[in-house]
Amino acid sequence: MAARWWRRAVRGLCGAALFLSQLSVLSGRAGSLMTTKLSQPQSTLAKSLTSTSTNAPYFKAFESTEIPPYVTNCPSNGLCSRLPPDCMTCNTNYSCIYGKMATFDCKVKPHVHCVDENNHEQENFTINMTCQFCWQLATSDYVCTNSTNCMTVSCPRQRYNATCTVRDHIHCLGNRVFPKMLYCNWTGGYKWSTALALSITLGGFGADRFYLGQWREGLGKLFSFGGLGIWTLIDVLLIGVGYVGPADGSLYI
Repeated sequence: MAARWWRRAVRGLCGAALFLSQLSVLSGRAGSLMTTKLSQPQSTLAKSLTSTSTNAPYFKAFESTEIPPYVTNCPSNGLCSRLPPDCMTCNTNYSCIYGKMATFDCKVKPHVHCVDENNHEQENFTINMTCQFCWQLATSDYVCTNSTNCMTVSCPRQRYNATCTVRDHIHCLGNRVFPKMLYCNWTGGYKWSTALALSITLGGFGADRFYLGQWREGLGKLFSFGGLGIWTLIDVLLIGVGYVGPADGSLYI
């Protein structure tokens, strides 16, 4: 009787273990199926986000199109032949003769709109200009930087390195910004007539030298009574011919 009871107990335990193992297998399959179903929308969402992100740079590039800065200096719907040089691109005419008028084929730059004499919009046109480089233009056709560090009253007269820019309405060949050596021509506000008048009237007391900013020479004339008159006469001649100028090296006005 006891042996039969142990056999039944062992069979019951084996059956329970088999049932539990089958139940765990079924629950694992169900979990994998649920994971697969949940992962599918996420992958679809990832694909949609990826496709959207690949198209984003195209729209950004299209929206970020900016107008070039030179357009602000180009009059809209004006005559193409009167546009500033920065608004057009011209082909160099190598057959032109220096100093003579020549015709150049030009084209407007992007975002620039101009018309011809009949008020028709055009892109390609011709202009007439003198065959010469920009650095060969007259001094009135360009603007240069000024220097206040060089001496204008010296022998020989000093020069300085200037950077010159061609005016907007002038057409020429080559670079429109170029370096050039110029004579010192700045002024500190001293008047030649005032210096000469002081030298004639109060030169014996050094008033002319004091006015020009030359304090040492002024004190020398003051305590020597104008070098007993000799220094006064010499200064009248030197200031009269412009040899003696302001102490800062500038020109008279």
